[in-house]
Amino acid sequence: MTSEKNMSLYGHIGELRKRIIWAILAFFLFLIAGFFLAKPVIVYLQSDPIAKNIQMNAFHLTDPLNVYMTFAFFIGLVLSAPVVLYQLWAFISPGLYENERKVTLMYIPIAFVLFLTGLAFSYFILFPFVVSFMGNVAVALSVEGEYGIQEYFSFLFNITLPFGLLFQFPVLIMFLTRLGIVTPDFLKSIRKVAYFGILVVAGLITPPELLSHLMVTFPLLLLYEISIIISKAAYKKRMKAEVEALVKEREAQAEAVYHD
Repeated sequence: MTSEKNMSLYGHIGELRKRIIWAILAFFLFLIAGFFLAKPVIVYLQSDPIAKNIQMNAFHLTDPLNVYMTFAFFIGLVLSAPVVLYQLWAFISPGLYENERKVTLMYIPIAFVLFLTGLAFSYFILFPFVVSFMGNVAVALSVEGEYGIQEYFSFLFNITLPFGLLFQFPVLIMFLTRLGIVTPDFLKSIRKVAYFGILVVAGLITPPELLSHLMVTFPLLLLYEISIIISKAAYKKRMKAEVEALVKEREAQAEAVYHD
């Protein structure tokens, strides 16, 4: 019995190692693509109306290279994300019911689309307001702006990336519900705490200006309520799958007893 457990443990470790290797290989392949895509992406962002009136400078010799490498790394990370998520799914899928495997596999494209949606929302809607607010403050204080290219794009990443991750919340809740870790009743019970946390997060990632704060707060509150609805649906499906699995197990036991 001990030997079987050890073999099972070694098998899991070997499977995990294989999945990690595939994920790393995918990242490095897409990182190479990132080196080719970084320049056109940077040029597009510099020519965008948001940045066209901002004269970007390099205050350090390595600033342009740092920006280029950051974009290459980020592009490689984003493009390889579906492959990495698939490897994660492939590792945990043997522990799921058959219908759960099909459903959780659908999480990968949904998560990817939600991440891109979060980036688009923050860049096209929130970021212009933030830049405009900062510009108005500079004008009010009679400050002449001179911006470094690295500081500009670092600020851009600090605004957009958190939203790409925050928009994953419904998928995460769905996944945790199907695994039995989270229930819709639990999400309802911590709603007030969650709302307070959302207000704090919105305050941290937006300037001290009411409109920007509301533009962040309301979508995040909506995401939380959508997550509760998704959790309800996922919880019902999990309960149904457990009942079906229990029925099949009892039928198999009854058949085994009958043959004996």
